[in-house]
Amino acid sequence: MNSAASASQKMASRSPMAQLLHALNQPLTGLQCSMEVALASPRTAGQYVQGLREGLALTERMRALVEAMREITDIEEEKNTKPEIAQLSRLLQEAVEELKPVAESKGVRIFLLGVSEISCVVTAGRAEMANTIFRLVDSVVSLASRRTALQIEVYCESRAIRLRMQWQAEGSRSAHSRPELGLLIAQARLERAGAEWEREAMEAMETLSIRLPGV
Repeated sequence: MNSAASASQKMASRSPMAQLLHALNQPLTGLQCSMEVALASPRTAGQYVQGLREGLALTERMRALVEAMREITDIEEEKNTKPEIAQLSRLLQEAVEELKPVAESKGVRIFLLGVSEISCVVTAGRAEMANTIFRLVDSVVSLASRRTALQIEVYCESRAIRLRMQWQAEGSRSAHSRPELGLLIAQARLERAGAEWEREAMEAMETLSIRLPGV
């Protein structure tokens, strides 16, 4: 199992914000250690430069995490809006069509299966939901290994709609890379819309199941 998949399983029970707070601890600790080492004893100019580079890399990681935290905070603080009807399959089709050039550049084949006209109730506006679905598909395409398949399936399930995505993940991906952060933000938005989110990994294969209220 790759590091990202293993981390995803361990953190599955935590909210997106809790996962981000947990992830922030590592680069903060690393930056503190780097500064303590730099002050512990005299160092060469090259060693100071290397220490600064490492500190900048850690700072960049923290910046990405804080940006994601701010975005999730904005989602959580949004006022409730009047529920709307969204054609989930249509939003998925639009996202897949727009991301087709990106997927083709990686050799990722996207298979969209399920009912062509299927609706769900969302508490966010259609524009917000369209952006969330795009971000969801974009993140998964980025996480998928080159020259593999991404299967997306939409189907009805006892007054609910199930969205299932399955892909083969790259082994070297960080557990909190930008695509992983994109998934966390999409998770926060969808859970606010009443969705249930479940992500599982077995070896290199990952499966994401999202259950949304049906119409």
